[in-house]
Amino acid sequence: MPGTLDLSIDLALAGLAVGSAAALSGVGLVVTHRVTGVLNLAQGAQATATAYLLRELVVVRNWPLAPAAAFCLLVAAPALGVLLDLAVFRPLRRRDAGQAESMVAGIGVFVLLTGVILLVWGTTPFGDAPAVVPATVIARPGGHALRLDTLVQLAVVLGLAGGVGLVERYTAFGVRLRAVVDNRRLARLAGIDADRISAAGWAFGSFTAGLVGVLLAPLLLLDPYSLPLLVMATGLGLGIAQSELTRLRPGGQLLPLAQAVQTNLFVVALLVAALLPWGRGQDGPGLATSGGRPGRRGSSAARTACAVLLLLPLGFRPEDLRHALLVPALALVLLSVVVVTGYGGQVSLGQAGYAGLGALGTALLMSGKVPGVPALPAVPALLLAVAATVPLGLLTGRPAVRRRGLALALVTFAVGTALSRLVFDQPYATTGLTVSRLGLPADDQGFYLVELVLLGAGLLLVRSLHRGPPGRALTAMRDHQAGASAAGVDVPRLKLLVFMAGAGLAALGGALTALAEQGFDATAFDPVRGLLWFATVVVAGADSAAGAVLAAALLTGLDAGTLPGVSAVVVGALATAIGRLPGGLAGLARRLADRPATGLTPLGHRLRRRIAERSR
Repeated sequence: MPGTLDLSIDLALAGLAVGSAAALSGVGLVVTHRVTGVLNLAQGAQATATAYLLRELVVVRNWPLAPAAAFCLLVAAPALGVLLDLAVFRPLRRRDAGQAESMVAGIGVFVLLTGVILLVWGTTPFGDAPAVVPATVIARPGGHALRLDTLVQLAVVLGLAGGVGLVERYTAFGVRLRAVVDNRRLARLAGIDADRISAAGWAFGSFTAGLVGVLLAPLLLLDPYSLPLLVMATGLGLGIAQSELTRLRPGGQLLPLAQAVQTNLFVVALLVAALLPWGRGQDGPGLATSGGRPGRRGSSAARTACAVLLLLPLGFRPEDLRHALLVPALALVLLSVVVVTGYGGQVSLGQAGYAGLGALGTALLMSGKVPGVPALPAVPALLLAVAATVPLGLLTGRPAVRRRGLALALVTFAVGTALSRLVFDQPYATTGLTVSRLGLPADDQGFYLVELVLLGAGLLLVRSLHRGPPGRALTAMRDHQAGASAAGVDVPRLKLLVFMAGAGLAALGGALTALAEQGFDATAFDPVRGLLWFATVVVAGADSAAGAVLAAALLTGLDAGTLPGVSAVVVGALATAIGRLPGGLAGLARRLADRPATGLTPLGHRLRRRIAERSR
């Protein structure tokens, strides 16, 4: 027993190094949210960007560690926070944008920063991130190693948390801050510069995010995906529990799963927190849509553009057609977001998980790895995988009955992240998979035609959901859920239908992705990609099926024809400006199509009115 207790203490001390750094993220999130009302979903990307910048200055450009760390933490990170406030969130706040638009803007910032990281530093993980505080052992009380970095990080957590409380309670700035938090409009009337308070909140939140990234990077591999997800899970107990779980060593096939839980404990905590009945979320203005059905001219132009882009690859060379095979598959995944978010008004950040289930299920059925089921050709395997995934849409559909807004976003993201880390990355599920086009045309051109047929079927399904009585019920639920329920719409059943249809479309797209690549790649369904897909649909027009198809072609073309990260930068930049693009690009196209036939721009119309007024 003494040996077991000693081991537990050693593991707990080791876990405090990671747990204390992650707890700093919670301090920054709370302060930013209290001051601005925005839950900063991009904090993980801010932490990762700061860590990459410090490595660039120290390892690549040979800066001394102290001035490099001071520049990154005291200049670059706070400046990034102030920039986000000025360029992204302050315009949304001034026009009283809803919670959904602020969330999309935060996702846009996350995607934009991730794209910049990919563009500048690539996807190769780095294991040489500089340590600001060395991990040297300074004492051995009771024979247990106590490291310097653990003590410093604990002191920083306690110092920042206590300092925030003291500033808020006992300083003049704290009084103004409380006034802004309690009632922003009354604070403005009292002469308080609320914008300056918000900028300070963003600067502090970005500073803590940068500090988290700098402290965690030496303990983990520095890569664009894992660190942002880890930062999103906060709490000191996570690091302690993660170290304690390293003692769990089950045998057989349970060992990889236990190791996955130990490595990705933050995913388990995120999923548990999401599924606990801690709230319904908030109602409020949802995502701005394109404003109903587009005019005949705009609709025919969109359909023509889709047809041209989809048929054009049939004339490509074989090496170029290989990249185009992903367009119909990605279009189906994006259509699933259109159905759930654009038509149903439900925020879903986990569609990448259902796409991965479709791909993995197809691969397992074709490989004969499902007990009691022989190896199947491509078509039966694809259909069975999609049919099996549709009921799993209840994983997010059932919580959606009682959750809305950010609460629902947390549920869907948690489900997608858990599927990625605990299913797709595990060797017992993905080892020895065989994916071929048995039963389908072997050449790329023939397979592409099959994809077009399946995409057409998906578009017909989406059209049937958007037109007629189902479309009216979905529109009523999206625009005003309580009013739709009062009008006799069975809202819970409709939500379940929407999520199940979205899961089926995403699974079909994922299965086609596996068949196009003739293999299963877990990184293709990473939850960060799911955020990119969600932001892409919102930018294209949340309720535009044609926009989703065009966006799939754009994303695939940018990824194939440019450097990795360019598509994320483009989509992220547009998503941060969603407050100025109500309805996305589809809404902009509709407004241009409905413009008066004078040929004047809106500015031209305003100038003409002013001239007419002066002439009177």
